[in-house]
Amino acid sequence: MTAASGSDKPPHGINRRRVILGLLGLPVFIALFLFLPAGTWAWPKGWLFVLILLGVISAVFLVLQRVNPEVIVARSRFHEGTKGWDKILLSFYFPAMAAVLLVAALDDSRFHWFPVPWWVCGVGYALLLAGIGIVTWAESVNKFFEVTVRIQTDRGHSVIDTGPYAIARHPGYVGGILHAIGMALSLGSLWALIPAGLASMVLIVRTQWEDQTLQEELNGYKEYAMRVRYKLIPGVW
Repeated sequence: MTAASGSDKPPHGINRRRVILGLLGLPVFIALFLFLPAGTWAWPKGWLFVLILLGVISAVFLVLQRVNPEVIVARSRFHEGTKGWDKILLSFYFPAMAAVLLVAALDDSRFHWFPVPWWVCGVGYALLLAGIGIVTWAESVNKFFEVTVRIQTDRGHSVIDTGPYAIARHPGYVGGILHAIGMALSLGSLWALIPAGLASMVLIVRTQWEDQTLQEELNGYKEYAMRVRYKLIPGVW
């Protein structure tokens, strides 16, 4: 999720079959991950979440395919050169995000630990869509927005300060935090905020470590950091 731009190399072709399978497989995986712990297929909040997610993912793909198709290819797999510390952080982040779904299903559908009104779900969807929107905005201007942290010397890695990067140095993580919290609330679970909070803490640590890496290894980043002072939230940090 680095601030980067540069290379004039043409993007590799998008593997449409892989993309289609991903679009179909992700909601199926989430549906199974949600409904098995829920103990029933008759869970309206779960179905609503899956359907909205499918629609949003499809819309994001169409937007990125039009404005920045190379980022789709870049995010389709892990790349060589990923920082070792980032692999460790991701080993905590992905399970925490999966736990958001698991805990929400157990809470709202099976055990009803802390029932919440539907308006809480509405707040959750607002946060979820805002988070996805911010991430998509960052992806649309940054073809180097990869899954892992690395210095992409093979792709002409250089700094960009347009779009959301003119506001904060790591807008993707802002979107990621909103995404995690929004997932928990949209599924009607306050207990799911615990793993969502853990995932958010990982992103905050990742922000700090990635920023240090970029300042040390990416040409022009120190100057960019002097112009755009804040990592995540303007006026705060």
